Amino acid sequence: MKLSDYKYPLPRNLIAKYPLPNRESSKLMVVNRKDESIESKKFTDIIDYFNKGDILVMNDTKVFPARLFGRKEKTNAKIEVILLRELNKEDNIWDVIVEPARKVRIGNKVYFDDGKLMCEIVDNTTSRGRTIRFVTNDDVYKIFERIGYMPLPHYIKRESEELDKERYQTVYAKNVGSVAAPTAGLHFTKKVLSAIEKKGVKIGFVTLHIGLGTFRKVEVEDLSKHKMDSEYFEINESLVNSVNKVIEGKGNVFVVGTSTARALESSVTTEGFLKPNKGWTDKFIFPPYNLKIVDKLITNFHMPESTLLMMICAFSEYDLIMRAYKKAIKENYRFYSYGDAMLIL
Repeated sequence: MKLSDYKYPLPRNLIAKYPLPNRESSKLMVVNRKDESIESKKFTDIIDYFNKGDILVMNDTKVFPARLFGRKEKTNAKIEVILLRELNKEDNIWDVIVEPARKVRIGNKVYFDDGKLMCEIVDNTTSRGRTIRFVTNDDVYKIFERIGYMPLPHYIKRESEELDKERYQTVYAKNVGSVAAPTAGLHFTKKVLSAIEKKGVKIGFVTLHIGLGTFRKVEVEDLSKHKMDSEYFEINESLVNSVNKVIEGKGNVFVVGTSTARALESSVTTEGFLKPNKGWTDKFIFPPYNLKIVDKLITNFHMPESTLLMMICAFSEYDLIMRAYKKAIKENYRFYSYGDAMLIL
């Protein structure tokens, strides 16, 4: 399949700019791979699809306010810095994107928080990418929480607001490190999770820190030539034991989001079981890849020509997913990060 196969027309008014007042109020499209049926439900109906002996696997990464605004030394020019990943915790060295990039060169200093925090540019990585070193004795994450802004995706077309600190975050977020939310998990409330657990379903977590690469455009028509950005993930032994027990017991492995699926599929044994792992993954999942661990997938509606849509089409049938997207557009589903949900059975 080619890049152009993943184009579809989307009216701009269907891109959700804000979350709904209640997380669990969104619609749920249920796509059945066996009988190719497509049904419209409400998100809380998802509870009905779980059975005793199943497991629900989620990504417990936590988004931090990774968008900073500072001033360049001498000129006092306003500089935007988007933190991508921490390279060295001890020395406070980070990969970042800067705007306007033409004004920021190796050796320059940028000051934040009225001069209380400073970073020095130590390397160029791409046209807009830089490696920087923060100079401070304080915990930089605490500083980010105070002065930073949530890094909303570019397609939301608004500045981040106070509500985004809570809503662009799952209720089970734990491990700080993402600059984009695992958005399929935004629909879950503690009430919904409790109802699922009461059915005898195990809930487990992986950690995969999502980078801005999740929004990066694919620029090659031949998908085999596309290179994914690397993202850090961890899968612990406790989750591995739980997942493998479900596989052996013929239960279903429900997976929340493409980031969780990517982590799991990056750590599969030759026998089709999960194994403990941590490190960086640049795994690109697109047709005709066959997902080994995932039985049922909960996801959102993704951008045209995105690697996320390609993964969904690898899990399901391409034609079925495209038919589901057409139905979603016709029925005014809300798309992208703050949009509605899809359950693929």
